[in-house]
Amino acid sequence: CDLGYRLDGTASIKIDVPENAYATGRSYGTGWACRRGYKEVSGTSCDAMRVPANAFLRASGYGWDCKRGYRQERDACIAIDLPDNAYLTDDTGGRGWTCERGFAAKDGRCVPVAVPENGYLTNSDHGAAWACERGFVEVDGGCDAIDVPANAFLVSSSYGPGWRCKRGFTPQDSECIEIELPANAHLERLGNSWRCDPGFQLSKGRCVLGQ
Repeated sequence: CDLGYRLDGTASIKIDVPENAYATGRSYGTGWACRRGYKEVSGTSCDAMRVPANAFLRASGYGWDCKRGYRQERDACIAIDLPDNAYLTDDTGGRGWTCERGFAAKDGRCVPVAVPENGYLTNSDHGAAWACERGFVEVDGGCDAIDVPANAFLVSSSYGPGWRCKRGFTPQDSECIEIELPANAHLERLGNSWRCDPGFQLSKGRCVLGQ
């Protein structure tokens, strides 16, 4: 059948295409679809979609989104109240803005982040707004220097003392003590502990042949 008609038995019957619709040429369903910006109602008509002020139709033609600078609140687009030291984002589901670098959101405002000496801004939207520089650790809102003992080096870790013993040394009471390696033993992968060689087993601090 030609476009706008459908087969009924041996005859081609004209499809009743409502206003603001077009024939699809499909042999199933209504045989028509609503034009962009219209929605089907009860399978008989196409009604214009209501697009509120400060909104626009989505590219698909189904649904709408608020313009930049507005956020959706039920069936309306409400202007975003942008505080000082903030900028607009594309997050239509949230408040629609985020604070500039060096500021943090609090009670609908952007307040300066107090960064202590030897600290830096993290640029993170979640979690801590600042962190301590390498070689320092957070203590009571400040950054204290890490006391690295002899035969140790700094490590970038969010837990622990902030340092690790060199290979061949093991931590003990905030110090790094040299490992006394018994015969028939070897250092573990990190070099801060040891184990017996294959075929030997630990007995009273020594590595002896297995039974």
